[in-house]
Amino acid sequence: AAGNLYVTDSYHPRVLRLAPGGTALTVWKEDPSLAGPGPYKGLNGIAIDGGRYVYVSLVAAASHLLRIGLNAGGQAGEVTRIEAPRVLKNLDAIRAWKPGRLVLFESNAFGDGPYGGQVTVARIDGAKLGLQTVVTGLNDPSSGAVLRDRVYFIESKYALLLKHKDDDAAVPRGVPFDIQSHSLPPD
Repeated sequence: AAGNLYVTDSYHPRVLRLAPGGTALTVWKEDPSLAGPGPYKGLNGIAIDGGRYVYVSLVAAASHLLRIGLNAGGQAGEVTRIEAPRVLKNLDAIRAWKPGRLVLFESNAFGDGPYGGQVTVARIDGAKLGLQTVVTGLNDPSSGAVLRDRVYFIESKYALLLKHKDDDAAVPRGVPFDIQSHSLPPD
């Protein structure tokens, strides 16, 4: 609401911010508790829930989200782990839907096979997440948008690129992104 743009950093445990009228990103929150395992130790998905919290996900698959307090003056607050009942499959994107509800785009980019991705609704209850998967069998859903009670998402098909990362000539050309939509569950 204040006009700030928040950006995650996949290589470092930090969130950057571009303030209104700013010309460069600045570090908004950097904290060892934002770090994950593997070659990409930083963050991926990001969403702001009602201007009170910033939710972020690790690049690596993890059984939690991270919540950063958003203070009245726009400063970053404390980092809290929000535990999920299962491992979240490489959350590429997070969208705030309703108060206390997020939509998670689980790309499964580092998982087995190209059709392990899914779209999941998360209900935040204190430091725990309740999960309801609404679409499964997707080919790396990397992002999307929520409009009212419907989610629109893309299948990025990362596996086609990653499978041939050392041989550019073998990368399939002309493979389109798929855009789909699905209704979200009622409260």
